[in-house]
Amino acid sequence: MTANVATELSYDLIQPEPSALVESLRAFGYSLQMAIADLIDNSIAAKAKNIWVHFEWNGTDSRIMIKDDGQGMIEDTLIAAMRPGSQSPLEERLPKDLGRFGLGLKTASFSQCRRLTVVSKVTNGALTARCWDLDYVNKTKEWRLLKINELEPLTLLNETIPNHGTIVLWQKMDRLTKNTRSDDNKAYNRFLEAIENVKQHLEMIFHRYLERQNGLKIWVNGNLISAWDPFLRDEKATQELPEEKLICDGKELSVIPYVLPHQSKISQDVHKRASGPYNWNTQQGFYVYRNERLLVGGDWLNLGFQKEEHYKLARIRIDLPNFMDSEWQLDVKKSRAKPPGYLKVDLKRIALLTRERALEIYRHRGKVIARQNAKNFAFLWEQKLRHGKFFYSINRDHPLVQQVYRSGNKTELNALLSMLEECIPISHILIKNAEDPENFNSAYENSPSEALQNVLTNSFIALLNSGIDAEDSKKRLQGMDPFNLFPDFVAQFLNKISEERK
Repeated sequence: MTANVATELSYDLIQPEPSALVESLRAFGYSLQMAIADLIDNSIAAKAKNIWVHFEWNGTDSRIMIKDDGQGMIEDTLIAAMRPGSQSPLEERLPKDLGRFGLGLKTASFSQCRRLTVVSKVTNGALTARCWDLDYVNKTKEWRLLKINELEPLTLLNETIPNHGTIVLWQKMDRLTKNTRSDDNKAYNRFLEAIENVKQHLEMIFHRYLERQNGLKIWVNGNLISAWDPFLRDEKATQELPEEKLICDGKELSVIPYVLPHQSKISQDVHKRASGPYNWNTQQGFYVYRNERLLVGGDWLNLGFQKEEHYKLARIRIDLPNFMDSEWQLDVKKSRAKPPGYLKVDLKRIALLTRERALEIYRHRGKVIARQNAKNFAFLWEQKLRHGKFFYSINRDHPLVQQVYRSGNKTELNALLSMLEECIPISHILIKNAEDPENFNSAYENSPSEALQNVLTNSFIALLNSGIDAEDSKKRLQGMDPFNLFPDFVAQFLNKISEERK
């Protein structure tokens, strides 16, 4: 009788060459703001309530520090966390875990610096610290994780560590400040710009954590940041369409479309902030969240849609639990998500509906001319057709135009209006609008209130002089361009007129 004997496969043991691999780990494509957001994920997973991001300018010796008051790590846990690939992406994660690949701390940090130091402390525990110095790894050709007390006095960091928590320190930041002097003003301004970019990015990525009552607090260089809500849920004119539940990987995911208000329905400050870090056009599309952490902020997810001015008010929220990472092909940087093929029909249907609603709002409140059912007096410009081509003319029946006709030389005024109409710089406007659509002023934007008051008063007088009674004139003013963009201002004016006429 022959016994079953397990035969061991022959093999060669191949260890990754440290200096080659560590340089490859730097090439994952992180931006500075993505890298810092990845580290904040670790702080949130450690149940931090406060996170401090500190940028220190000193030319090539500049540093960035991320500190939290989370649970902290004991020495063995810290050493494991510093190991590249510290946890398999196949392992089941806790429901609130924001990680997946066990690479974030290392790849995010290595993408920005050549020296990564982590100092941590648990409640009533000892301070523990370790450091990766990539130049030292390259020199020794070994994965030597350094102890901090062999590099610099431990007391320097001991003064900044909370009772429990973690500090991540980046030094030798060759991607941001390599070979720059501390007195290099251009480099310093780039450094300041990088700080602002990080701030705006964190306000967007973690807005659902920041907006909770007694929720997460993040400071950037001592300044508490505020949540950036892409959906303007606190604005009355925001439309929240019905939530849909889609089945993915046997579980439900939530999809909620939003149509944001037209500019005329919100204040200038709200409109400016709602444009987000990247402007209105870029921010349209799907917002994909994983455990309330934003992964993708404004993207049509390769569903066949382009980002166009007319659809900039459409934003759609998708909420994923962390066990759908594989189905949605999440990457290490947590900046890309690709929906599975079987969801694309539903997502495209939802996108089409939301875009149509956004287009209706854009046309209804944004169009200055060519309204089909408007009365003659309401709009200054008219769209017309001549020899098969569109052109725009000034409405000769507008009460202000009629008023000037009555008081001046009609022939000369017609000649002036004709010249203005024929010389509209349409090509220049189109080019500028395509290049920077957000940089156009709306009617009387930032103008002194006296200018609007003067036009409003003269328009009211012109309506009265045309034979329209006072009450009807007031109603018509409220629907007339551009006064329909300033309902509160018009209401105050009309109240004043009513008081004066008593």
